[in-house]
This record gives sequence, structure tokens and C-alpha cells, in this order.
Amino acid sequence: MPTIDVLDSTIHYEGSAGPIVYLHGNPTSSHAWRKVLPRTGGLAPDLIGMGRSGKPDIAYSFADHARYLDAWFDAMELDDVILVGHDWGGALAFDWAARHPGRVRGLAFFETILRPLWWADYPPVAQERFKGYRTAGVGEQKILEENVFITEALHATTLTTLSDEDYAVYAAPYPTVESRRPLLAWPRATPIDGEPADVVARAEAYDAWLATSADVPKLLLTFEGSPTLMIGPVLEAWCRENIAALEVVPCGPAGHLALEDRPEAIGDALVAWLNRTLAPA
Repeated sequence: MPTIDVLDSTIHYEGSAGPIVYLHGNPTSSHAWRKVLPRTGGLAPDLIGMGRSGKPDIAYSFADHARYLDAWFDAMELDDVILVGHDWGGALAFDWAARHPGRVRGLAFFETILRPLWWADYPPVAQERFKGYRTAGVGEQKILEENVFITEALHATTLTTLSDEDYAVYAAPYPTVESRRPLLAWPRATPIDGEPADVVARAEAYDAWLATSADVPKLLLTFEGSPTLMIGPVLEAWCRENIAALEVVPCGPAGHLALEDRPEAIGDALVAWLNRTLAPA
């Protein structure tokens, strides 16, 4: 399996050289793109500490993930790329594009962190859960000890039933408390009510790029029919008002982990968008 040395560790990736880079979220891996990647080609790395990538002794902050991704893009000599991101992979794609505007040809995203958030953006049940994850001791118990992101969240965020085989692939990188530290770091990185300040600043910076980069085509995929969705009508409207050169394509019913529910619809939408807006002149 392809793996490349990056900084003091390694990044595993799927696919072959091409202009498209797929970035996954928490708690998944490049495996999430398995039914989309063959349609378009390109590369899907495992984020540092996740999937089959290395697990260095770092905090797994947003800045850490961005630093290892920067090194991976450079090691792979990737330029003129089309980024596709889900969940935290979307936020990392926004961040990378804003910091490397000359290397981005297009950007597609869904179910991701679009802007700094407020607790009021969350339903009451989700507020309680996420406040717990961000509380010292509680988050460690739920995510590190009980492994709820793997044993519960994977199933709760899909409308379809995840197969035993696919569940095993997602679960394999996290057999121990120590191996699950990246899963805990992500909910604590979510920019809510001004904290953490560094991620809020990054989100504000990439929002400014999204609003002004009219030369870069962008695609938002939307879904319906699940209480676990992050991007509903309110945030879709925000995207239409605040993101330049945006096209919005509805892809039907899905949970937050839409790649498990609607891979064909996602693949169809991406192929059509790529042919329509990014094909060579």
C-alpha cells in the first residue's frame, strides 16, 4: 500500500497521481472514498494519526494536521489540484486552499465546518454531547475509554447499515486508548463560541478566501432526511451568500457520513461538475 515519509512520520494514501485530492473527516479514513475514487481518479490520504498513517507523539491539533498535510502535498509534488473534502477534510481543504491559492483549481465539499460556530447552531441533544467531549475527563472517558466515535458515531451518522467489513476497516486503527487521541482532538478543535481561538482564526481566514476567490469553481453537495446533518437550509443559504463561484447540488437522503449512504450520487455529482466546469478548454 502506498505510504510516503512526511516530517517525522508517514502518510498512507489510496489512488494514483491525478489532480483530485480527497480529504476525509473524523473518525474515518481514505476508505470512505472507496466508491468515489475509481470514478474520477486522484489521491485520498489518511490524515496523520488516522487510518493507516503514522501516529507521532503530537497533540493532533488543527495546526498539526495542516502541517502534515502541507508536507504531504509537497512530498507528492501536487499543484493545480482539485480538492474534495468531507467533515474535517473540508475544513482542511478550505484552509490549504486559502494558504496556497495559486495551487488550487477547484474545490468541492459537503458536511463540513464552514465558519466559526455558536452553541446555538447545535440542537440541544448535540450541544450536551459535544460539551461533554470538550470537558476534561468526560471526553477522555467517552472517546478514549469507551471509543464512542467508532462503536456508536459511525452507525448513528448513516441511514444505511454499515457492513461488518467496512466497520472493521474504520475501527482497526484505534485498538487502544492512546491510538484514539486524534479522535478526541477533533471535537475539541471545533470553533465554537470563540474557542479554540487558533481554529476560529483559521476559519475566518478561509471564509475570507471562499468569499473572494471567484476564479476557483466550488461545489456544495447537500443532503436531507437525517438529524445528524451539519449543513441544512440555514447553512446552505449562508454558503450561497458568502462563497464565490458556488454551485449547489442536492444528492438525496443521507446522514452526516454521506459517503456511506449516497456514494453513487456523490460520484455522479462530482463527475458532472468536473466535466462541466473544470475540463480542459
